[in-house]
Amino acid sequence: MTEKVKSQILAIRDSGETNMLDYRMVQSIANREGYYELVVYIEENRSKYFHFIMTGEEV
Repeated sequence: MTEKVKSQILAIRDSGETNMLDYRMVQSIANREGYYELVVYIEENRSKYFHFIMTGEEV
């Protein structure tokens, strides 16, 4: 996970707009905000995304 993707995840989390486990909504918000790296990251690394959301640790 790059620092850019991590900051995009945290920006969406801090907005409080959605439950971060709803990855489809996270992708929708990311797409709307221009966080295209995050959209692709979730598509290609879903288990790593969920691990980060649940533990705060990168794999």
